[in-house]
Amino acid sequence: MDRDWTKRTRAVHEGARRSQFAELSEAIFLTQGFDYPSAEAAEARFEKAARDEFIYARYGNPTVAIFEDRLAMIEGAEDAFACASGMAAVNGALMALLKAGDRVVAARALFGSCLYILEEVLGRFGVEVVLVDGTDLEAWRRAVTPGTAAVFFEMISNPVLEVVDLPAVAEIAHAAGARVIVDNVFATPVFSRAFEQGADLVVYSATKHIDGQGRCLGGAILGPREVIRGPVQTYMKHSGGAISPFNAWVMLKGLETLDLRVRAQAAGARLIAEGLKDDLRFARVIYPGLAGHPGHALFPEGGTLLALDLAGGKEAAFKVLNALDIWRISNNLGDAKSIITHPATTTHQNLPEETRSVLGIGPGLLRLSVGLEDPADLLADLRAALDTL
Repeated sequence: MDRDWTKRTRAVHEGARRSQFAELSEAIFLTQGFDYPSAEAAEARFEKAARDEFIYARYGNPTVAIFEDRLAMIEGAEDAFACASGMAAVNGALMALLKAGDRVVAARALFGSCLYILEEVLGRFGVEVVLVDGTDLEAWRRAVTPGTAAVFFEMISNPVLEVVDLPAVAEIAHAAGARVIVDNVFATPVFSRAFEQGADLVVYSATKHIDGQGRCLGGAILGPREVIRGPVQTYMKHSGGAISPFNAWVMLKGLETLDLRVRAQAAGARLIAEGLKDDLRFARVIYPGLAGHPGHALFPEGGTLLALDLAGGKEAAFKVLNALDIWRISNNLGDAKSIITHPATTTHQNLPEETRSVLGIGPGLLRLSVGLEDPADLLADLRAALDTL
């Protein structure tokens, strides 16, 4: 039934399946295999299993199917395949659709593991990878030549929060016959309009906002059913990147509060960015929700993350980190707890210094993921730490 529900309502109810016990909270089907009533039934299922017929947990599971359907309905996709992690989703989306001799154009501002998949793994198997400045439409036009198989980018880049013009890049890609694959973690399913704006496939690390409470790993690939239940499912079930039923259940519970959490976190991020934007101790305060951000018109919602670039470099950054009380030093994001990261020495440490410089990841840059604490407390904690400089 096509219900006229908002994302918030869909996140609580869509895709549900009930057992004979009519449980209110979705059941966890902790099983790796399934029983068949007859040899003929087993043969028929292996020939062609229906959506709610299961063979092996690596291929599918009832709890996983609920999570996939619910997330797809929130995102506005036809289907989804749930993965063991966000990187399993990135790897699966790219490996399932590409072959030796294909050309991929990607934004250069990517998480280090994404760069590894593109440059090392795909490169080793004969896929040509071209990196461009994701915010430069002319660079996309030059690089996306006819015959390009796919373009790949983070809609909002990690960690400097560049915003890619998805509709414009999608138009360029589709004119050349290329698929558009978007890593949409920073935009979140709450603020996402990726499929409306031209994405063909969207990948998520569900570990981040969807779980949102630091409990377990998960990911998802979303897109047209013929792609998800065709090459994506085939690759994922044979390569073993499926999510566990327990983790899928945790993600389902996360979806129920996703809208409330993300909107509260984004409001907190905006308050903090506004409170610090004129502080002279920062070379840059980066937040898409600020009117002065280059990508503000593309993503005015701002999101749950901001970046602060201290003029005093690494020494000042470390001094602030070590003086904080509420903020936790970690490399995760999208959590209920507020997290602060020094990318140059952690998440992006393995990038060459020259590359970090080009991407704007300097020694004074801090990435902040705003949690569910009182934003006034978080801002006061930052100001107190800054006062130690």
